[in-house]
Amino acid sequence: MNHQQLHDAEIGILLRARQLRRIRAACWLGLPAVLGLCSVSAAAQSYAYVPTHKSNSVSVINTATRSVIAEILVGVQPLQVAISPDRAFVYVTNSGWFVPNNDVSVISTATNTVVATISVGRFPVGVAFSPDGAFAYVVNQNSNNVSVIDTTTRTVVATITVGSNPWGVAFAPNGAFGYVTNQGSNDVSVINTATNTVVGRIPVGGNPVGLALTPDGSFIYVANCNSASVSVINTATNSVVNTVAVGTFPIAIAITPNGASAYVATDGDNTVWVINTASNAVTGTVAAGNTPRGVAVSPDGAYAYVSNRISDDVTIINTATNTVAATISAVALLPEGIAIKP
Repeated sequence: MNHQQLHDAEIGILLRARQLRRIRAACWLGLPAVLGLCSVSAAAQSYAYVPTHKSNSVSVINTATRSVIAEILVGVQPLQVAISPDRAFVYVTNSGWFVPNNDVSVISTATNTVVATISVGRFPVGVAFSPDGAFAYVVNQNSNNVSVIDTTTRTVVATITVGSNPWGVAFAPNGAFGYVTNQGSNDVSVINTATNTVVGRIPVGGNPVGLALTPDGSFIYVANCNSASVSVINTATNSVVNTVAVGTFPIAIAITPNGASAYVATDGDNTVWVINTASNAVTGTVAAGNTPRGVAVSPDGAYAYVSNRISDDVTIINTATNTVAATISAVALLPEGIAIKP
């Protein structure tokens, strides 16, 4: 049983109580959101998109008012999310779980509605856009491959075999290479995006899941869930040059826009670990909610947003002080990944 399946087995008994709480919260949700929108200029607003695994939806958060302003119904048990470089669309992976309709929901950010659904491989998890926005790469955990979607035609134009039980995907800033974490084979596949072929495999720690590249593309930070560590890969040599010990079950990782810090969500100890990328030393820890599963940094680098699976909320961390600035509740059931649209 992999990490995702273990979590789902444990939380089944919580769902009825959470559903009742969600219904009660919804009665109070609309008015604060409307008032907040009236008092904040459009230029100051950005939005976080949070797939909620057991609600089959995506919660949309206004980061200026720190409130949930919409809930968008998508496919079955969504996990991860990515925003297109032109900010026009959000792609959401719908894992399907035991239902065979594994697909990707395409959300228009202008209307916050689903405008397309694209079939992919079995149990899609990670998703990322090429830097030019021409393609989206979707990692299919149970198919051991990656579906390459042409974002213009919204069709799968290639399928790339990678390692065992792949999870996450990220691109080099120049788009030349994509990197995929493989939980089962404990390595990272290197994809040449010109040919859509695997050109290398980089051994890392146990059960690698989330990953992120520094803005200059020099290093990849990989969260090793079963090793309680982060592997640092030099992209020039495709080799691990450092290993940083963190908390239990690191699952997701994000790097600040200036490249100075990496934020690592560890869902086994409800903590976010902060790594200085210059020294690769842990410089702080921040308490998150119950079972943090996703992390994203705001475009200005001022805040890190952490989605907490069991407490159904999002923790906002002030990156200047590495303290909790706020907690956003009223998120739908079992939030997973998170992405922020400027």
